[in-house]
Parts: sequence; structure tokens; C-alpha cells
Amino acid sequence: MPPVAPDSPLKIDAASAPVVLDLDASVGALPGALRLDLRDWHDRLRFACSQRALARFGAELDAALPARHGCVFLGSGDFHHLSLPLMRRAARAHGRLQVVVFDNHPDNMRFPLAVHCGSWVSRVAALPQVARVHVVGITSADIGLGHAWENRLRPLYRGKLRYWSSQVAVGWARLLGLGAAVRTHANVDAALQAFLAEIERDGDPIYLSVDKDVLRPEDAMTNWDQGLMRADALLAAVTRLRSRIVASDVTGEISIAAYPQWWKRALAAADGQSAPDADALRLWQAQQHRVNLRLLAALG
Repeated sequence: MPPVAPDSPLKIDAASAPVVLDLDASVGALPGALRLDLRDWHDRLRFACSQRALARFGAELDAALPARHGCVFLGSGDFHHLSLPLMRRAARAHGRLQVVVFDNHPDNMRFPLAVHCGSWVSRVAALPQVARVHVVGITSADIGLGHAWENRLRPLYRGKLRYWSSQVAVGWARLLGLGAAVRTHANVDAALQAFLAEIERDGDPIYLSVDKDVLRPEDAMTNWDQGLMRADALLAAVTRLRSRIVASDVTGEISIAAYPQWWKRALAAADGQSAPDADALRLWQAQQHRVNLRLLAALG
């Protein structure tokens, strides 16, 4: 897992230098970033992988990363499950953590025998150092009545996981005694403000994970169905939490996937993913890059 040269010669304190996990060539040049060439892992990890493969990747990543670094950029949202080894690393280093995930999806769905980009959150919630995982900005039908059975309920019942949602029918959760864990609000701004008011009541360190599919397509186009949060609202929230953030990652870039596995192609098609044309891809990646630079500024 050899690193290549930094993205730019700009001198940045190593403790805050961003890291790019270059799996799909979707993340643009970031000031002072350490870029790890991981393209050999692309086919094994994208969208889903075995638990064993993720553990091997996590061990190699742990050896390649410097002891201190800044925000880690994962590429496409198809790689959001790579947050799991990063969160395990942060838990070992910092102890008790609140994990904050900005995402249009709960990423807490059932996926037997493997891990995929929509099923990793329950594993984070099971870490003893994690006080609670907050998934903020959900507008996806993944938590609606039709998909309720697909959600892993144990971390919700145990108080280790909380959904902050809007404009989704979640009455099923109240019927199951999960009204405190599955929060619904009139709109995404109300959900965000309610979340901020709650998390500011404690002083635990925070691991922040941003999937840009939480944003409106006008602000950042991604491969997935998207939420309604405005980029300005997300950035203001990150700035507000900044003093407590001890580690972070960003995903949700847009790139073209060519899955060698038939079952990944089938699942991606079922989720409505389609490849953009080359001109649209360039425009959308430039849009994404502008958001990434703003996120780095907000993280300080």
C-alpha cells in the first residue's frame, strides 16, 4: 500500500494533513494531502466485501497511515464501509466516542455474511468505546415502513444508535417502542438543529463521517439517491462541532463502477445506480471538489 507524493507541496501540519484513499480516482487534488494508491483493492471492496477482506484491508491501512493525520477521503459512497476500520482505529486511540454520520441512508441494513456500504453502522455501534452513533439527515425510504424489517434493531433498542430523519413515515418505530431512537422532524433543518442541541449536552470526543449523499443534488451529485440538506447547513454544523472532532472521513464522490462480480452489478442496478456520461462526470466531480475544500476549511 505505497503512498505517492503529496497532492501539493503546500506545507501543512502532519497532524491535520488530509489523506486520500485513492480507490476510484474520484477525489481531486487536496492541499498537502497524503494520497495512498489503493486501486488494487477497488474490485474487492467496492459496494461490498467479506468481513475477512475488510479486516485485511484495515490491518494494511493501519500500517500505512501516519500516527496523526487529518480527514480521510474515501471516494465513492460505495466505499462508506471503509469508515469501520477507521473508527476502530480512532476508538483505540481516543477511548469513548460519539460517532456522527451525516447520510441520507441509515447504513444499518441487514446484509448476511458480508459487509457493504449500507450495513456497517451496527458494527460501529457494537464497539465498546462508542457511546452512540448518530445518523443525521435521513430522508431515504430505507427507514420507512416498507423497509423497516431490513434495519438492524438491536443497536436502536440498546440506545447505541439514533436516526435523525425527516419526511419519512416512521410510525413503525413508535409501535415497537423505538420512538426515542428513530427521531422524525418536519424538515431536515429541524432534524439537524434537534441533533445539535442534543449532542452539545455532552463533551465526548466526536468521530465525524460525511456521506455527501445527505446533500441536495444541486450541491453535490452522488451515485446514490440523495437527501435535502444544504451544503451551507452541513458546513455550519461541522464548524459548530469542530472543537470536539478528533477524527473524520468524507465519502460520496461520484465515479463509474465496473463491478466484475455479477451479484454486485445486480444489487447496484436494484439500487438505481447508473453511470453518468463523461462530460457530466467531469462537471459533477468539480462540484464535489469544491465541497471537499469547504469541508476541509470547516474542519480547520
